[in-house]
Amino acid sequence: MYLSTLDRNRTAGGPVRAVGGTVLALGAVSLVTDVSAEMVTAILPLYLVVGLQFSPAAYGVIDGLYTGATVLLRLVGGYVGDRVNRHKTVAGLGYGISAFAKLGLLAAGASGPLIGLMITADRAGKGLRTAPRDALITLATPQDRLGRAFGVHRTMDATGAFLGPIATLAVLALGNGAFGPVFVTSFCVALLAVLILVLFVPSAAGPRPRPAEVSWRAVTRLGRGRLLPAACLLGLVTIGDGFVYLVLQRRVELGIGWFPILAVGTSLVYLLLAAPLGRLADRIGRLWVFAGGNALLAAVYLLLYGPLGGLPLVVTVLVLYGTFYAATDGVLMALAGSAFPPELRATGMALVQSGQALAYSVSSVLFGLAWQAWGAGAACLAAAVAALLALPLTVFLLTKESRSLSARAHVSS
Repeated sequence: MYLSTLDRNRTAGGPVRAVGGTVLALGAVSLVTDVSAEMVTAILPLYLVVGLQFSPAAYGVIDGLYTGATVLLRLVGGYVGDRVNRHKTVAGLGYGISAFAKLGLLAAGASGPLIGLMITADRAGKGLRTAPRDALITLATPQDRLGRAFGVHRTMDATGAFLGPIATLAVLALGNGAFGPVFVTSFCVALLAVLILVLFVPSAAGPRPRPAEVSWRAVTRLGRGRLLPAACLLGLVTIGDGFVYLVLQRRVELGIGWFPILAVGTSLVYLLLAAPLGRLADRIGRLWVFAGGNALLAAVYLLLYGPLGGLPLVVTVLVLYGTFYAATDGVLMALAGSAFPPELRATGMALVQSGQALAYSVSSVLFGLAWQAWGAGAACLAAAVAALLALPLTVFLLTKESRSLSARAHVSS
């Protein structure tokens, strides 16, 4: 029952005072959920490309479609959560869908279309829960601590992502390489996350907003700022994790059995740096930490193209890639948490996440086609150039958005 008492102890010292019990409880939910999710996704690219002999272009289309399938439900989850003021309930529904999709993967057997359908359901559940969950964090955290709160949450999330592939390796070893036990174990772990959410995460109590405050007309006004196009632009120059790991595995001729360790390495760096970089973002400015993280992403693509090889390449790429996530994932949501009004916060955050996911789906398709047409090296070089060209425009857009928010805050005060 410790988690349920944390908000009453926010006057105490240490991290509890810094972020509060709601953030820590949601972090626990995300940690357990990511153990479940990464048990499956850590081996998925290798399974599709090596096991089922999918081409890079086909994998790019599938990866993009699965990500794009979450776009509508991200918006639905955010809007419904705001409309009925029941963010916890909507998030719980998303977590439940993802949990039962794990059993669907077991039932799908070797059928490619059924596997695709179950993965789509899993990611749809993720899309439904993400914005309401992040809105719960912003509603329970003072504005000047949002970077720290999202950093702590993403650290716990990344801890689950770190443990998931390790759990997969253990289950595969115990199950003589069979995938069925992985799916069953993943389902049981996902159910535990739903239980933690129900028992320990408080609802964001408050009066239901007036219909005019959460109307579709009000939602369309949210997209007029500069945060959405900035997020979309960066999504367009970001390729999927699976592509990064596949290129790296081929560059260093890494054994298939070691492939899940690549995700473990990225997650380890992420969980070590997410909270410190969140605090740094609150201190020096979220924009600069966010921009620096995206510069590191361009460096990752250049390394995958360049002459460095062997263990130095693996270590450098994983460190930079994990730092990129630590500097951008939670920091972007902290930026969004400051940009949208409380009554439309989940919807606004869903809008940003959806735009980025839609752009990412396009990027995955384009990178897969580029790999097949030009080779992996040339495709990585093109991705690096695109990322470097997009960065100055992104900084310009976010700087203008920050100034606009400051001006509105000054007028309202």
